[in-house]
Amino acid sequence: MENNLKSNEYNGLTLAYIGDAVYEIYIRNFIISLGYKKVNDIHKHVIEYTSALSQAKYMSLLLDKNILTDFELNLYKRGRNTHPSTTRRNVDLKIYLEATGFEALIGALYIDNNISRLEEIISLITEGGL
Repeated sequence: MENNLKSNEYNGLTLAYIGDAVYEIYIRNFIISLGYKKVNDIHKHVIEYTSALSQAKYMSLLLDKNILTDFELNLYKRGRNTHPSTTRRNVDLKIYLEATGFEALIGALYIDNNISRLEEIISLITEGGL
């Protein structure tokens, strides 16, 4: 799909919306590559990576290890500092916003066609490099 827009043309929630879908596909592919075939098993393992709590944890590790560039940090903050109209009942607002920031980062890397960096960050998560 050809995309002529850049991440700076989207608000944080839109970046997070796109990032959520992109991250989910990468994680599903990763879990399937481990040999899981039953949908229930795949789903159980996917949510270990894609829950808001997990995303906030991975984001915290990326920040603690100083892995992000200043540009990427700003992308995260754009997503984190948004004011969502709804939140999830089972997730603390702070966790929800950190996960939204993580998704915004992923979405922006995808929109900007920075696939190598996107895959590098996801590999750090899936291969235990954090």
